[in-house]
Amino acid sequence: MRWPFRQLPSSRLPDPQDPNWERALINSVTVEFLRDQRRARRWGLFFKLAALVYVVILLLAVYADTLSQSVGVSDEHSALIEVKGMIAADTDASADKLITALRKAFKTEQAKGIILRINSPGGSPVQSGYVNDEIQRLKKKYPDKPVYAVAMDVCASGAYYIAVAADQIYVNPASLIGSIGVRMDGFGFTRAMEELGIERRLLVAGDHKGILDPFSPLEPFDEAFVQRLLDGLHQQFIAAVKEGRGERLTGGDELFSGLFWTGAESVELGLADGLGSSSSVARDLIGAEDIVTYSRKRDLLERLAERLGATMASTWAQLMGADGLVSLR
Repeated sequence: MRWPFRQLPSSRLPDPQDPNWERALINSVTVEFLRDQRRARRWGLFFKLAALVYVVILLLAVYADTLSQSVGVSDEHSALIEVKGMIAADTDASADKLITALRKAFKTEQAKGIILRINSPGGSPVQSGYVNDEIQRLKKKYPDKPVYAVAMDVCASGAYYIAVAADQIYVNPASLIGSIGVRMDGFGFTRAMEELGIERRLLVAGDHKGILDPFSPLEPFDEAFVQRLLDGLHQQFIAAVKEGRGERLTGGDELFSGLFWTGAESVELGLADGLGSSSSVARDLIGAEDIVTYSRKRDLLERLAERLGATMASTWAQLMGADGLVSLR
């Protein structure tokens, strides 16, 4: 039989010669059992407190940016909206999230100006177009509230589509600006299939339903049709840039070729208005040095998962010696 507590030390065992040794044994066992219970409760309390501290630390890490903002919306401030990462319907830089933040910032009287802090390689032309149109509409509705775009590492393609809706664009000398163009990616496997002896069996209802199928030859008509669509989207992009930048553009057709430039070069070409950061724009142009972020926050579980995932990835990269890599999308 196994006791639910540790074995009694020999010094606590009663003397077998004692006529009351059975009672003494029971008392000793009871006392030792109570000690073990108290010890177990203390350890249980310790682990519970440790878990609570861990959760509190995670919550502080998630909401560190929010807690660090000492200025409330009741004070005059500059409204900051992040355009970060890929612009798509299911990302943080979706039109829905950006437009919601824009409307709130424009409606807030204490927000003396709006800063679009952009760090994005672009994305969906539809999502970018929605945001551009909404900025133009809100600027007409609130003509006294300036809008500035500030480029960080990258402000390219669809991100620049959004930026040109601002009154002015400011960059870092090393920012990458431009890429005014439209692309559609794909692959062709027809030669590989021929060499491997693979037969493609594609059944469609509609002569061009299988357009751009990677396992079928690229037909001249299909290529010309898609190119016409891309050219049309490109012209929409060019029109938005010319409307937003106007006579400030000093470059030629190379501006709309899909090339990109450094921030310093973009100022010379008229793609940007000057060098600056979110802080300098808030302080020197808007006149409200305190900044309040209006970007929509993800729910707690999503942010916790992201923080934990980023921490694990960073630790793994350091262990593998892969930290500090530079990439250009």
